[in-house]
Amino acid sequence: MGEISALIFDLDDTLWDVGSVIVRAEQAMMQLLSERYPRVLEMHTLESMRELRARVALEHPAMRHDFTWLRTQALLVHAREAGYPDSMAGEAFEVFYRVRNEVVPYDDVLPALEWLSVRYRLFAVSNGNADLRAIGLSQYFERSLAAREAGMLKPDPRIFALLLDTTGVRATEALHVGDDPMADIEGARRAGIRPVWVNRRSLQWPGELSPPEHAVGSLAELVTLLGGER
Repeated sequence: MGEISALIFDLDDTLWDVGSVIVRAEQAMMQLLSERYPRVLEMHTLESMRELRARVALEHPAMRHDFTWLRTQALLVHAREAGYPDSMAGEAFEVFYRVRNEVVPYDDVLPALEWLSVRYRLFAVSNGNADLRAIGLSQYFERSLAAREAGMLKPDPRIFALLLDTTGVRATEALHVGDDPMADIEGARRAGIRPVWVNRRSLQWPGELSPPEHAVGSLAELVTLLGGER
């Protein structure tokens, strides 16, 4: 692998399953709306709320990297059309975000982070808005950079460059570990960082992209790749 001093991790679907988390977070938000702001649910289903949020993203392309803003802005639209105060948006998002950070890491994550964190500098770069402190994993990471903070989404190489510039890590000294072929693997390549594809679901690699040099099915396999014992 060469001289590696730092590992950069994606978060959602690399360290935990995000789909189930978002479902639970949206259910908690809908429960709040049904109890405190029922007129919203007289006008919308969860699906139509998702569609409105997608429209907000299209109408505000400069904010497409900020999932917190997009969701809050959509909730603000719902509040106003239903005749509720703007504070509804913040209240509903707070409920969503609390549950959004109640994640359960994959079984291999904590043992791997324990092993890796004493041998490498660990960082995170995510398109999502997960909070490692709220989740309880921040002690393993020197820094976490979200697209919302950076102002751009992976695979834009500038988000990786921003992390490198602010941490003193050279691209040639880092590996980026992530699940998404375009955002993580191709994005890291564009930034001059060697990627490791985490393929937990045994998916086929997209034919339009060059296959990664390294692929693992879990972080336990990543530890093995880096010289540890499984």
